[in-house]
Amino acid sequence: MKILVLCTGNSCRSQMAEGFLKSFDPRLEVFSAGTKPAERINPFAVRVVKEVGIDISEQFPKDVERFLNEEFDYVITVCDNAKETCPVFTGRVKNRLHIGFEDPAEAVGEEEEVLPVYRRVRDQIGEAFRKLYDEVLRNN
Repeated sequence: MKILVLCTGNSCRSQMAEGFLKSFDPRLEVFSAGTKPAERINPFAVRVVKEVGIDISEQFPKDVERFLNEEFDYVITVCDNAKETCPVFTGRVKNRLHIGFEDPAEAVGEEEEVLPVYRRVRDQIGEAFRKLYDEVLRNN
């Protein structure tokens, strides 16, 4: 099964979702991309996902353009902007889903104020994608 998780910057939420899906089932082919990719992965995202035993430090933001001609079983948007600006895939996409999350990168303040926001969003992403995996992906 081939899955693309799509966000705007591909630096945080989509990277976390990619990491979770890969941790659930190494047989899944999981990619993430952005409609306007950032220069690097968000270090807070790397940090909070590592706290739950998932290493996404080698992942990096990718432009969705590189995937437009490929076929996917699922294209999943995780932010409203990516949902609204999702490009047309010339490759076949069997299923499109939207599972939206707030952007923890918008949190402001000191590290001790920002990290709880990242952890909350991490947990929401983990729970939502675990449910998707258990109820839909595992049996397909």
